[in-house]
Amino acid sequence: MKLRSLLALATLATLGLVAASATAAPPQATTCSSGDIAAGTYKGLIVTGNCTFAGDRIKVNGDIVVAPGATLNDHAGSPTEVHVTGDVLVGDGGILGLGTYNPTVKHKSEVGGSIIATNPTSLYVSFVRIHGDFISSGGSGPGRNFPTKDDTIDGNLSITGWTGFWVGLVRDTVGGNVTFSNNSGDNPDSSEVMTNVIGGNLVCTGNTPAATVNPDDGGMPNVVGGTATGECAGLTTG
Repeated sequence: MKLRSLLALATLATLGLVAASATAAPPQATTCSSGDIAAGTYKGLIVTGNCTFAGDRIKVNGDIVVAPGATLNDHAGSPTEVHVTGDVLVGDGGILGLGTYNPTVKHKSEVGGSIIATNPTSLYVSFVRIHGDFISSGGSGPGRNFPTKDDTIDGNLSITGWTGFWVGLVRDTVGGNVTFSNNSGDNPDSSEVMTNVIGGNLVCTGNTPAATVNPDDGGMPNVVGGTATGECAGLTTG
């Protein structure tokens, strides 16, 4: 894991302090406790309640921090284009929506660093360019989906230990390695890992149901530059 990602994980350990006191925010960072985050440029963004993006474009020169139990743009409900120069950090029970589900929108949301989440309720990240890693560990979202679709990730992608209704990796382009392990979905179509292009290795273990390519959803085998192992050993073009 990259040094930047390790530092981001260390930051997550202190997110409880961020939620308790606005003084923990970086200098000149904006804190949203509820409501809309207007279009414009921010020097860091702290979310402590239920907030939604508004307007056409938002730029954050620094990090976005979603504090434990906070919600930012649930279900990626707002189509606002968001550019973050730093990391996006999501604490325990947090919810993040970034990008859009609409394939007809030429979305250009971008994260200059990494997206790092620990025990999130869910992440809805689609059509986003991530220059670092995308790493989520643990978490539970009963009745929720955890879709990682149509993203371009320069580093590694790791989704592990999440439990909910549906979780999967679809049409992502990843420069590094992909790990999809110990996830559980109540939907029988959960654990779709398909139509991805992966520069490194693909590792899938311990998922319920097991990782699969679902042709009924238009899924195709994954293109893997390294080695596919575990449940994904047979889910490639090779």
